Amino acid sequence: MAVVSVSSDVRSLLEGPHVYRNLSAPQLIHASLVRSESRLASNGALVALTGARTGRSPKDKFIVEDALTRDKVNWGKVNQRFDPARFDELLKRVLLDMRERDLFVQDLFAGADPGYRLPIRIVTQYAWHALFVKQLFVRPTAEELAMHEAEFTVIAAPEFEAVPERDGTKSGTFIITDFTRKIVLIGGTRYAGEMKKSIFGVMNYMLPERDVLPMHCSANVGADGRTALFFGLSGTGKTTLSADPQRRLIGDDEHGWSPAGVFNFEGGCYAKCIDLSEEKEPQIYHAIRFGSVLENVVLDTKTSEPDYHDIRYTENTRAAYPIEFIENAQIPGVGGHPQNVLFLAADAFGVLPPIARLTPEQAMYHFLSGYTAKLAGTEAGLGSEPVPEFSTCFGSPFLPLPPKVYARMLGERLKQHNAICWLVNTGWSGGAFGVGKRMSLPHTRAIVNAALDGSLARAEFMTENAFGLHIPTHCPGVPGELLNPRNAWKDKAAYDKQAAELAAQFEANFQKFDVPEEIKAAGPKARR
Repeated sequence: MAVVSVSSDVRSLLEGPHVYRNLSAPQLIHASLVRSESRLASNGALVALTGARTGRSPKDKFIVEDALTRDKVNWGKVNQRFDPARFDELLKRVLLDMRERDLFVQDLFAGADPGYRLPIRIVTQYAWHALFVKQLFVRPTAEELAMHEAEFTVIAAPEFEAVPERDGTKSGTFIITDFTRKIVLIGGTRYAGEMKKSIFGVMNYMLPERDVLPMHCSANVGADGRTALFFGLSGTGKTTLSADPQRRLIGDDEHGWSPAGVFNFEGGCYAKCIDLSEEKEPQIYHAIRFGSVLENVVLDTKTSEPDYHDIRYTENTRAAYPIEFIENAQIPGVGGHPQNVLFLAADAFGVLPPIARLTPEQAMYHFLSGYTAKLAGTEAGLGSEPVPEFSTCFGSPFLPLPPKVYARMLGERLKQHNAICWLVNTGWSGGAFGVGKRMSLPHTRAIVNAALDGSLARAEFMTENAFGLHIPTHCPGVPGELLNPRNAWKDKAAYDKQAAELAAQFEANFQKFDVPEEIKAAGPKARR
């Protein structure tokens, strides 16, 4: 009876004059400005501040444990258990609070491929939140909207704070997914990215049963029709590298690999815009215009021009815009089976090479490891220094199921479609963070272009000693001394020491995986 009652309460919440359904982008912009939620930048983008929470709050994320999820979810620090009865009570309190407020509802889809899309409904308290999700998810046509029946509902109540002692949360903030009721409940945070990522988690839970591999990656396709995937966590370059004017963008962050090919989960992009410039990233720079949303970006007090270099609120400044705002976007966001798969890592230690071609065993090792540097600002509670991070499958915060489910599916697809797997370091070279330099974007683009056009696969390779990686001896547009990371360090002994330390961290992290010996043996060699 409780489930029926709660579901009825959700439906009744959406009735009345305080509910604004499926407003257009201009209507939402007007509403947000009238309600003083945001400001308008000189380029036409809507600019909102998110307050204390300027990134995701992973410690406040839960999944309701019940008969459906108990034996299926990979429980632990990432997927924390939440009691169904407490969820019922918290949901009722949130709904009671929301009845006193204006609500903005958007009916959308997650998934560009009609064969695998998920109809979703987002209920928000802020007009700018509604604009955010409208621009980021797949927008239905008028005909599709008339027939839209949501299978999952996200309820975002940023001004409602939980009481941990009463509600079973860890703070006033909560992001709770109930797969039985098909509800995501969010409160105590204005950071819009929580809505986006909660649906990503839902897709990661539901799609493997339909023979679709959900992936935290960007994707694009060349004029030759060859699709490429870019795996990596926030700040590793997924958005930047996939927004290539010579290729069509399928999507910048979340995709599925189905029996038919690759498809975008979203209808928009959510780009980091720290130090954004027209010169370095022209496609993203010009995509930010009327209809876009900027989070925590500082505006000039006189001109209202965005200052992408000012990080007084957070380093995690963000821009959300429809994918069609990017030139050469692939509409709809679907592509064929990929021929190249790139694992991006922002290596803060300066140990990994700019690019390496992975064997199938190395591909599985590095996919399960998911190494990068967790950059400041993408999550609440991080300091100013980047820290090494092993995020399984390059997306462990968003994976409800055991890692082996996703790893097995990727391995099968790589083998089936003869895809080449590359490890790309978009991080530091010539020394660790604070000593070396970040890989220049032109050099990284040259490396990636050579991989995607097939020329790098035909190059001569050598094996470096630290990780046993196969690295090219030459790449057009890239200084030769950069290709071998040890050569880029002035102090070779310091490199060897740093490489051994990073290798030890890889090995310690990989002990938790129960995989065949040939995959374990594909790891770093520096300590052997």
